[in-house]
Parts: sequence; structure tokens; C-alpha cells
Amino acid sequence: MSTNSWTRHHILSLAEFTTTEYNIILQTAGSFQEVLGRRTKKVPALQGQVVANLFFEPSTRTRNSFELAAKRLSADTLNFAPGTSSLTKGETILDTAMTYLAMGTDMMVIRHRDSGVPAAIASAMDRNGHRVRVLNAGDGQHEHPSQGLLDLFTICKLLNSTEPRIELLEGKKIAIVGDILHSRVARSNIWSLTASGAELHLAGPPSLLPKYFAELGNNRPSKLFVHWNIEPALEKADFVMTLRLQKERMNQHLLPSLREYHQLFGITRDRLKFCQPGVKILHPGPVNRGVEISSDLMDDPELSLISQQVTSGIAVRMALLYLLGGGKIDN
Repeated sequence: MSTNSWTRHHILSLAEFTTTEYNIILQTAGSFQEVLGRRTKKVPALQGQVVANLFFEPSTRTRNSFELAAKRLSADTLNFAPGTSSLTKGETILDTAMTYLAMGTDMMVIRHRDSGVPAAIASAMDRNGHRVRVLNAGDGQHEHPSQGLLDLFTICKLLNSTEPRIELLEGKKIAIVGDILHSRVARSNIWSLTASGAELHLAGPPSLLPKYFAELGNNRPSKLFVHWNIEPALEKADFVMTLRLQKERMNQHLLPSLREYHQLFGITRDRLKFCQPGVKILHPGPVNRGVEISSDLMDDPELSLISQQVTSGIAVRMALLYLLGGGKIDN
């Protein structure tokens, strides 16, 4: 599939992504995964371009993955840390972005604790006629597009290593379990997985899984179900994604205890007996071992795709930067 049909200027949400766009990303990521398997893991696709990683909240996987992806594409990188920036002196977020623009930034990868910040910066750049591209690296309780895409790539690559495509998930049952209320990862995955034709089941305690999530898939041809007990979600599931309890975002007592949560919704070997025999486990990280997933299960290479998710993240983020940057691969 040619990347010439790619027209999206920013990547802020997966809500309106088309099947064609998903497949362009999956196939481009597949090409870059081959590049990453070579002795020389670098291509000059974005040579001369500048990628600024503007992370206004802490991150290990996403920030380092984007930085490495940019470097593998031969782009120059600028990294922002709020604690040592002029934000401490009263500078606004938009002024910070404009400062990086003045330094010659071509792409901004933005992560913020508040929903809508990447979209607001993208809108301001467009309004003022700047050609900088903006990629949402996670904003508040809105979305985390690149994580949703790397999860999709990880699953599709498992189903067909040579030709990953979104249609491979049609008819598959996928369960997402945990703190869905606070999860931007879950929101992005809801869009991508329902677009694939998969049967998607959300499970969690009522305090972390409001009823309105059931309405998100109403405009999709696939099925989306909400459960406040874990067993129906796991029954004959092909893939199970468990989510971290985001205690830093909980300003109320939404759970009696972590121990009780694990007893009711933790993923263990016994619980996997409800699933299909070849079920695989995903987790976007970081993981609270022994809370959302048992430690032995997380480390089991026969069942866990967690390390593959991290590896897939570099190839997928290379694909996203490449597509937004209009680069060309020189083999």
C-alpha cells in the first residue's frame, strides 16, 4: 500500500481514522521493524528535520520511544523537561511551543496531563499558518493514539507477521480490564479495535467503568460490551489487555483496597482458563505487579506480549513520524 494516500497533518485522536489509514501505519511500521532488525538501524528518511518532544508530565516508555524513533529516522531531537523550563518563570504552554517553533521544529510530540492541550497547540499553529505537525503523546483522560496503534500493530503482527492489517482482527474477542475511567489508552484502543471489526469487551468495577463507555461504539459496525464482572469479558477471549490503576488521577476513594481489586479483577492463570487456549496478554505499562496482573504471568513469554509492545512502539512511532514528515526510505 502506497503512503502517498496519507493526508493527515496531525495525529491527535483515533476517533476518525479510516481503515486505509490504519493499514498504512501497520504496513509502514512493518517495514521499519525490518529496518530495526538490521545491523545498521538508521535510515535518512527525516534527515534535516527537527522533532521536539514536549512532555509536560513524566514518561519513560513513550518519551524514550519517540526520541529513539526520531533518531533512527536521522532527525534531530529537542527534549523538553518542565521542571527546568521557563514554565517555572510563568511562561505559557503556547509560548513554550512557539519557542520551539522558532528553533526550527518540524514536528512536536506533546504529552500533557490536561485533555486537549495537543489539539489546542495544533489549532494555534494552523491558525497562524505554521506548517509544524503535532502528534498527541497522551493528553489527560482523552487519548493516547500512538499507544493504541502500537497495541494494534503488536496484535496484527502476531496474527500475520508478514502482512499486518486491521482486517485480521475481525471476529476476534478482545477484553480490556481495569481502570478504564482514567485510561487514555483504553479510549484510543476502543476506536482502533472497534474499527477492526473485533468484539470488544470492557470490564472493571462500576467506579472505574461508567455506563457511558457502552455508547462509544454505537457508530461502529462492531460490538462493544461493558461488564462489571470479569468472567463474561474473559470468556473465550483471544486477547486480554489489562490496565494500570492510575492512583495519581484518583481524587476520590474509588476502590476499597488494591488487594480486593486484584481478587476481583486481577489477571491470573486461573482466570485465563475462561479464555481461548491460545490467549495472549497485553499491558501498556507501567505495571503494578500483583495488582492488575500476577507477576509470574507478566514474565511468561508464552502468554505475555508486554515486551513486544515496547519493541513495537519504536517501529510504530517511526512510522508516525515518517508519515507526518513526508520522508522517504533509502534502502
